[in-house]
Order: sequence, then C-alpha cells, then structure tokens
Amino acid sequence: MLCKEIDMKLYIIANRLPVKVAGTNGKFAFSRSEGGLATGLDSLQTSYEKHWIGWPGICANEEKDQQEINEKLQEMNFHPVFLSEKQIENYYEGYSNSTIWPLCHYFYAYTLYKNCFWQSYQQVNRLFCEEICRLVRPGDKVWIQDYQLMLLPGMLRKIYPELCIGYFHHIPFPSYELFRILPERAEILKGLLGADFIAFHTHDYMRHFISAVERVLHLDFKLDEVQINNRVTRVEALPMGINYESYHKASENKEVHQAIERTRKLFGEHKLILSVDRLDYSKGILHRLRGFATFLEHHAEYHGKVTLAMVIVPSRDHVGSYAELKTKIDEEIGSINGRYSTMNWTPVCYFYHGFSLEELTAMYYVADIALVTPLRDGMNLVAKEYVATKCDNPGVLILSEMAGAAVELTDAIQTNPNDTEQIENAICQALEMPEEEQKQRLQRMQSILSVQTVNKWAADFVNELNATCMKNDMLRKKRIVAATIAQIKLKYNQAKQRLILLDYDGTLTALKPRPEDAQPTPELISILQQLASDPANHIVINSGRDHFTLEKWLGSLPVSMAAEHGGFYKENGVWHKNIKKIEWGAGILSILQMFVDRTPRSHLEVKETALAWHYRESDAWLGTLRAQQLVNTLISLCTRQKLQILQGNKVIEIKSPDCNKGSEVGRLLANRRYDFVIAMGDDTTDEDMFQALPKSAIAIKIGSVSEAANYHLSAQSDVLPFLRSLLGKQKTATKEGSIKNRLTFAFDFLKDLLKTQ
Repeated sequence: MLCKEIDMKLYIIANRLPVKVAGTNGKFAFSRSEGGLATGLDSLQTSYEKHWIGWPGICANEEKDQQEINEKLQEMNFHPVFLSEKQIENYYEGYSNSTIWPLCHYFYAYTLYKNCFWQSYQQVNRLFCEEICRLVRPGDKVWIQDYQLMLLPGMLRKIYPELCIGYFHHIPFPSYELFRILPERAEILKGLLGADFIAFHTHDYMRHFISAVERVLHLDFKLDEVQINNRVTRVEALPMGINYESYHKASENKEVHQAIERTRKLFGEHKLILSVDRLDYSKGILHRLRGFATFLEHHAEYHGKVTLAMVIVPSRDHVGSYAELKTKIDEEIGSINGRYSTMNWTPVCYFYHGFSLEELTAMYYVADIALVTPLRDGMNLVAKEYVATKCDNPGVLILSEMAGAAVELTDAIQTNPNDTEQIENAICQALEMPEEEQKQRLQRMQSILSVQTVNKWAADFVNELNATCMKNDMLRKKRIVAATIAQIKLKYNQAKQRLILLDYDGTLTALKPRPEDAQPTPELISILQQLASDPANHIVINSGRDHFTLEKWLGSLPVSMAAEHGGFYKENGVWHKNIKKIEWGAGILSILQMFVDRTPRSHLEVKETALAWHYRESDAWLGTLRAQQLVNTLISLCTRQKLQILQGNKVIEIKSPDCNKGSEVGRLLANRRYDFVIAMGDDTTDEDMFQALPKSAIAIKIGSVSEAANYHLSAQSDVLPFLRSLLGKQKTATKEGSIKNRLTFAFDFLKDLLKTQ
C-alpha cells in the first residue's frame, strides 16, 4: 500500500541547525537564526513535512542537558547531532575549514593536512548518518547541505540503496588540477556521488566537479549524468537567491527607516562606499583597501567627499592565519586614515562587529556604492542584498568577477579583485556614473533577482531531486534481481528453440585498456561450452571485433559468431563475408593517424570492414575532446564515401552502414523461428541489436541502463553468474519442485554475485 505524500518527510541536513542554543547547567535559551538558507527552506512549498538535522551550536556533555535540548528542539522538528569540543576542533575547524575551505577557495598555501582532521571528519559524518538512519522512513527525502558533509550521501546510500538523496555545494568547487592535491580526493567524490542529485551555484563549479569525477574515478558523464550501477547521479547549476521582497520593501519598515536616518546623519554629505564581509582571506579585503588607497592617491579631488565604510564580521580570529590577516587589515586602515584623514573626514570607517539586519539594510539603502570584491566566493549574497534593497534610489554595485553572483549580475561593474588599478578605476566609474544609468542597471539586475529568489532556488532543487529520483526508481525496476532470474529461467526451461546473442567486450569479458588483452577466461569458455551443449540453444557472439581475433579465441567452440558488426558471420564452422573489403583511402587513414599522434595512449585498429580509434587509456578530458574533434573532421569525408561513424565506449569506429549488430539479428531471425530470444550487450553499438529484437525477447544492458533494453545488470562481473544460472536441471514436474528450483537458482545467482564483488 502506498503511503500518503503528506506523511512523507523532507530531512534537511546541515552542519548547524537554524537555531542558536545558549546556556549552561540545565538553563538553555533557544532562538531561531534567520540565515538565507533557513529562510528559503522555511518558505519552501511542499506537502512533505520538513525536519532539520544538525549540530545545535553548543557542546552539551551531560546526558541530562542533551535530553533537555533534544526535547525542546523536537518541538520545532529539529534533531540535534551532539558533537564534542574535540570533534568541533578537528572536524569543523580542522578538516572542513583548514583543509577543504582553503582548497576550494584556491588558497592552496593555507591548506592544512592532519590525519586526525580526516579521522574526525569521517567520524562526524558517520554520526550524522546514524541520526538520519534512526529517523528516515521509506519515501522520505534527504537534502544535505555543503562541504562539511561530503561523505554523508555515500554513507547513506550504502545503508538505504533506494533513498532519495540530494546535495547542494554552497562554496566553489575547484578545478581538477587543484582538487587532485587532496589526499582523500577519491573518498570525497565517492561520498558525493551517493546523492541522486548534486547542485552548485555556477556552471563553472559543476564543470570542475564533472572533470574531477572523470579523472579521479574514471567514470564517464553523459552531459549532466553519470551512471553508477543501476542509478544515475545528475548535476546542475542552481544559483541561490535571496528573499527579494523583504529587502526591496525594507525601507517601509519603521525600524529600518529610523536606521536609514541615523546612517545618513553619521556619514553626512559624503559619498558612501560600503564593504561588508566576514573576516576571511578569501574575501580580498586587503586588495580592496589597497585599491581604495590607490584611488585616494590619484584622485585628490575626492578627498573629504568619499568615505569607505568597512564592516568586517569577526570570524575565527583566534586561528593564526586569520589573526595575522586582521593585524594586516588594521595596519592598512591605520595607514590610509593616518595619511589622508582630516578634522572633518575619515576616509575609512572601520566596524569590526556584526550589525542587526535592520542596521545593515539601512546601510545598503544609503550607500552610493557597494564594493564587493572577494578573491573567490561561492555566490556572495551581499551583492544581491544591496541591489534588492535599492528602491527608486540610485546606487552602483562593483563586483568581483570571481564571485558566483557575477554570472547573474552582469550590470554590475565587474573587476578582477587582484588588480588594484581595476578597483581604483571601478570606483571612479561608479562615482561618475549618471544617476539615470545607475537606476537602469539596478532595475535590470532587480528583474533577475525578483524571479531567481531563494524560494525559487529551494523549489527548483526539490523539483530536480524528485525528477532524478523518479528516473532512478524506473531504472531500478529494470534491475535483474533474484525474482527476475527465476522468471527468465522458467521461460528458458519451457522453450524448445533458443537464440542467445552475446556481445564480447564489456559483456563476456571486462573491458581492457588494450583490446588484445581481453582473451576469454577458462570460466567463460566453460560456460559457453555448457550452453552450446544444449541442442535447443543457438549461441551467437555478436561483436565489433575482427573475425580473425574471434576465431583465434573462440573458434574451437560450437557457437556462431558475427564479427565487425555483422560484416562477417560464422555458421556451422564456416565464415561468410557480408560486405566487400573496404579499401581505406589515404585521407581517412592519415586523419586517424594524426589523432593517434595528438592523443597520448590512443591507438588505431584496422579491420577489413571497419577502422576503430581507441582512446580508453587516454586522459578523460583530452580523449573526449579529441573524439568530438575526430567526428567533426570525418563527417563530411565519411558522408561523401557513404561510411558510418559509430561512437562507442571510448572508441570511434568508421564502417559501412550496410551491416550492424541489428542487421545480424534480422538475418538470424529470418532463417529460423525461436520461442526464446535473449540478447546481452554493454555498448551503444548494442542498441541496434536490442532494437531489432522481437517484443517478446529479453534484452539486457550491462553497466548503463538502456531505454531499448528491458533489463539491466550493473556490472560486467554479473554476466557470467547470470549465464550460469540458466544452466541446470530443466524438469519442473511439480509446482512445489518448480518453486524449489526457482529459489535454488536465485540463491545460487546471489551467491555467485557476492563472490565476484
């Protein structure tokens, strides 16, 4: 019986709960935090009941304290994961913020590696996993937030293979060249790929992630999807927005209006440049100050007329690199003010503390310029908040091109934050910009922000997650399980004439970097001999291999073969040629040889009826690039010569269009009637075979899932156990005996499957 959707739960998993817990000795105060994530997810319209799981922000060591906090949080659908001070030190301050954070923000020199950091990171991710497993039920969904929990999707997937899991990465994802430095790179990527759907702020981060997966784990993405066993993981770019209406109408709020008046009095008639950051080396604060200092040095006409209000929110200033950064900021501000300030003017007004939402919004409203120039930032919502707050009053946004927000806010003055001269010029451009142009730029950016809100971001993510999970549910239905084996075996036993079509590479044998190394194993030879010994069976090896190799490896077996995609076929011990030998022109051969030369570890295979350029051993990115270049280069030439280009699994083939694996199936079915047909293959070339089968046939795709195939085996190592399950006793004298046999076959298959893992 299906559960009602209203009973289902959406679990939002984050390092911190959206609540602040303070107090000691059994006396605790609870207050909701109003961050962008909490606001967006609270407003998410869904019939699922929303729950949060995360650290409550307090280290409660006593069991009675934990119980009291837990009971209070349960009332808000919050579920705490209690962490010790040591875990916070090593997991949060350590691996999350001293290893992952600097690496993802391209500050490799600040990246700190300690084994205790990694051990604690694994431990805390397991604690989160245990809490989720305690709560989650079939049909629930899990949405994991950010870099502190990158192992969690994979941990959950092992325990709940069919759980719907999403993950959002809120910080930049670095390029492969930087990410590869991380010792635990493979474990991190495997953890993330436990999710059904993964999203990033920008397409650049998405592209970097795909590149890292392909190069580190040697998995192949097809556009935005990668197939892992019997499911896909899909990735997308979903830029996070803000609560636009609350900022745009903020000036109507009485408290904000009063704060606006106070801010205007404080800064007087000076043009106000606003800078708001958390203390962090990724924010480019020193570069910004030096750019402002250069501006003052070269533009004396603005002395006494322009003030930079620098708001820096304290963050980890007890850590060495952060304390050092604060010291340098203090010195730079002191230097600027010492050089340029007068009795009536201080160039830099420095605030080393946080502001209330009302006060900060008032500063956004009053500021003539927002100077947002991080060296690297996942999104940067300050830029969006500044633009949204403007309501019929002018203002200019100067924005770093290294911030994720730069993708959307193209009407900002965009700068390279490392270039102090660009910052200087941007300030001049902003100060001299006509008011009408300022308003036009703001309106264009506001039209984007008013649509791409945090509410839409959250809804889009959940919709994409639902769609991916539905696809994975359909894919799982194609998976061959014990009951499927029993059904296929029953049809096999009842049949009198069987056609068994088997691809070779990637199906009967594992794919090898060098094709000549894929010789049949003794186990494969034995199974084929046993299948062929049954007079009801017609075994056909339907392969893209050349017929010389197939004859050398399998010629002694009493099986039929089709080589070079049906260009040759062998029946009753005799090889037949379906098409004439192709005389390959110097043009095609020279092109292919050029691509061999330009692509390290690729090679060319010359057959009588086909040419194959293999790039399995090549670098993933380069191989994919060269494959597309080769196809583009060959299209016109092959069209003129009436040749077909096939894109297989790490191979490009050029062949005659007259024969393919499907035409071979048609030839076989025309010659004899069969009451049981089964085909197995792993490649795109096997799609022709599947599509040529009668509707009653059994088509099994190996590795990836095919729309043309009605069943799926997740790995090549599952193929021989499956074929072995077809062998055995075929008498089904009694109903009881039939059930017993089906169970025996199922258990034997599972036992064999476990041995191959």
